[in-house]
Amino acid sequence: MSDVNELKAKATDSNSTNSTSAKIKAASNNTAVNPNSSEGGNKRGRNKKRREAQRDFTHKWMIGALKGHTGTVLDMDFASNGKFLASSADDRTVHVWCTKDLLSKERKSLRININYDYATHVRVSPDGKAFIIHKSLGNNVEVYGLKKKTSGFFTSAILVLEFPKRHEEDIVGMDISCNGRFIITCSKMNDLIIWDLKGEPLATFDTYLGSTHQAKISPCGRFVAASGFTPDVKIWEVGFTKTGEFKQVGKAFNLAGHSSGIYDFDFCADSSLMASVSKDGTFRFYDTKIEFEKGEDPRFLISGQWENVTAAKLALSPNGEVLAIAHGTALSFYSTLDGQLDTVIEDNGFVACMTFDASGEFLLVAVDRQIRIFRNITGYRTAIESARRKLEQRQTSATKERLEKIIVDSTKFLESMGERVPQ
Repeated sequence: MSDVNELKAKATDSNSTNSTSAKIKAASNNTAVNPNSSEGGNKRGRNKKRREAQRDFTHKWMIGALKGHTGTVLDMDFASNGKFLASSADDRTVHVWCTKDLLSKERKSLRININYDYATHVRVSPDGKAFIIHKSLGNNVEVYGLKKKTSGFFTSAILVLEFPKRHEEDIVGMDISCNGRFIITCSKMNDLIIWDLKGEPLATFDTYLGSTHQAKISPCGRFVAASGFTPDVKIWEVGFTKTGEFKQVGKAFNLAGHSSGIYDFDFCADSSLMASVSKDGTFRFYDTKIEFEKGEDPRFLISGQWENVTAAKLALSPNGEVLAIAHGTALSFYSTLDGQLDTVIEDNGFVACMTFDASGEFLLVAVDRQIRIFRNITGYRTAIESARRKLEQRQTSATKERLEKIIVDSTKFLESMGERVPQ
């Protein structure tokens, strides 16, 4: 996505787009619930109570929320520079939020309307000049170019490209590589498509997962991973020539060890660590910095238990030391240093998606119509534990000084928050 003009060159004919939009609008209207019916009234009442409960939610780890959507937030993604976040909701809008300072109470945003449809997934291009969405009713990808003032925030977004429809079922994953070479979409029926940035399929293959629950691209842009009904996370390598031409998709390795299907998985920032959460009531943590070409398998590091009440969402902190699992209406934080549960935030509400910011200081959680911002307090405790472990090893004087400062600063912060300090 390094060149938005390249995307514009492949934009679809506007008349065709308008015709498609009209059909989608008609389908959307046909599925609406009559607000005067008892079903509509009961649903409206339940939704009102739910919204009131979510509006009144507070927690000492929560510093605020991004509010502006009028429907349920479904997905979100940070720009690579961390300066803004894109979110999509079933209110037929995408919001682009200024996130240069998450502690600031002034949170600017740009609202973009999605005509006659809504985005189930959203991703920001690596260069931060565009975002892509996957439409629910149209069941295809669209690319929007972002415009902004010379110095300032974004002012508008325009549709520049529409991909052809290829999936017959709802998708469970959409992503874009950090190098901007390819995009993936994957449906629950296991068909995973690798696209170029012009909307042309490069490869289509079956995940052979029974049914697929999740699909992502690794942060390094080298791998595609998927999980589902079977108890393994499957990882493939996407190969390109030195000149940037697509070569092939080949099997890389699997994350094994679960005894049931895998709801979700995630990578750390440099793709060297991965975590998975399964229907079997466990999460597992792996070292994936391996030479799989030589037959080396991922190294299992640690596992832990979680309360299996519903399908779960998982997020791994950038440094790989904190694992967050959303299950039911609870949000649980675990240390990957020992696999132990650190904290549970109760009655948070059902989570559609969540992600850590690039610094790992905050966890953003989409609940109903808002995106809550939580401090990663667990991360301060793991920082102390990790620094202590490293100090037990031989270190240079400069490294020793830096680790001791991490312990002092993290301890002071935890004490200021009235939080437990590791002994």
